[in-house]
Amino acid sequence: MNPRSFSNLPLSVEQLSNLDSLGYHNMTPVQAAALPGALGGEDLIAQARTGSGKTAVFALALLARLDLNSPSTQVLVLCPTRELSIQVSSELRRIARHQQNITLTTLYGGQASSLQKQALKKGAQIVVGTPGRVADLVERGSLVLRSLSMLVLDEADRMLDMGFIAALKQITRVLPQKRQTLLFSATFPENIQALSSHLQRDPQRITVDEPDAASDIEQHMYRCAPEDKLEGLKTLLLEYQPVAALIFCNFKQSTFDVRAFLKNLGISAVALNGDMEQRHREDILIQFKHQSCSVLIATDVAARGMDIKDLPVVINYELPSNPEGYVHRIGRTGRAGKRGIALSLCSEREQGKLAQINAYQKSSLKVEPLGNLRPAAKKIPAPLHVTLSISGGRKAKVRAGDILGALTAEGGIAGSEVGKIDVMDFISYVAVVRAVATRAEKKLSGSKIKGRSYKIKKL
Repeated sequence: MNPRSFSNLPLSVEQLSNLDSLGYHNMTPVQAAALPGALGGEDLIAQARTGSGKTAVFALALLARLDLNSPSTQVLVLCPTRELSIQVSSELRRIARHQQNITLTTLYGGQASSLQKQALKKGAQIVVGTPGRVADLVERGSLVLRSLSMLVLDEADRMLDMGFIAALKQITRVLPQKRQTLLFSATFPENIQALSSHLQRDPQRITVDEPDAASDIEQHMYRCAPEDKLEGLKTLLLEYQPVAALIFCNFKQSTFDVRAFLKNLGISAVALNGDMEQRHREDILIQFKHQSCSVLIATDVAARGMDIKDLPVVINYELPSNPEGYVHRIGRTGRAGKRGIALSLCSEREQGKLAQINAYQKSSLKVEPLGNLRPAAKKIPAPLHVTLSISGGRKAKVRAGDILGALTAEGGIAGSEVGKIDVMDFISYVAVVRAVATRAEKKLSGSKIKGRSYKIKKL
């Protein structure tokens, strides 16, 4: 008998079948340790990093106790960033897709609160959101939590680091005393212990020694003077030929400089910064996830909450200020047992940072001469897809199958030419093979989805 099998848990046949279809074949260490208690109604404080499978822990626990006959808000999941809120909501819907009529709403800043209030009026059994926006809607009386039976705090240490303690206190003071509280944190500093003492009752503590995240990552440091880093970056891209690369810079201005340089080379590159409107930010992240651009450039702040699956290459244009930041950056590749590559440009004055990185991750990385790389290629692969946005989403009852049907109906685009489809609350995105992008845009513009016409835009 497999001790890591989900079939060992008190889950329905339908849920087990759905998990298997989603690729949840065996429990991760944190799932095996936390799920029995979570399903049993216990409070938990669990140490869990991004990519450990923690979302499935609280997803399965909340679905097990949800009263489908009640439209009131029964579960609140708090996340530190908008991106993480969106990702958690998407995964919750996937894990819950075998059950009918579950209502879920995502609340975060950067989106009109009037639209979120309308969604709450229609009923939201599950609410996922950032503390600031959730606290605001609680204060205004738009979000009522008197029937809450479960509170989840995801990446609680980051919420405290980002200054959300006042918003958390504002939210938790209106919650029922009788509830289950699940707290997930990558670290257990004193302020997390204090938060747990305030919110939880005799919680089960889960600490799992997981395999070193960097073990599946091939790491290289290349010597490069500060004034030569743009050319050095070009050399890395031409040598390693990534279909997608995430480039980290320490400063916002550096992201603009790198983007301009790469665009002049004909490389499809986009940059993220903290000043962007939320819709523009979402458009950029979707393009990168859809393989509609080759390179994404970001600072650590701008990349908060971003989770890109199957990312082959991470590049440090500049080394971060501390070794923890380096490990966090490179941990975005080499996930779920897949190999990843982490490349860094290291100047003479960054040698001290390299020593700290080696000490922190118990490695012996050495600086390699960049001149050893003599790439034969003159360019990197063009993006496979183009992404189209559709001005209607989940709240308009649009589904991925509706978009696929509109594209492929009556002599339209072949199904094999359609990539990822993401349906958000008020907008949808579809990736199509680059060669058919113009035809696909015309096809959607001239079609109706669920009996309605929508604005179509090529990103």
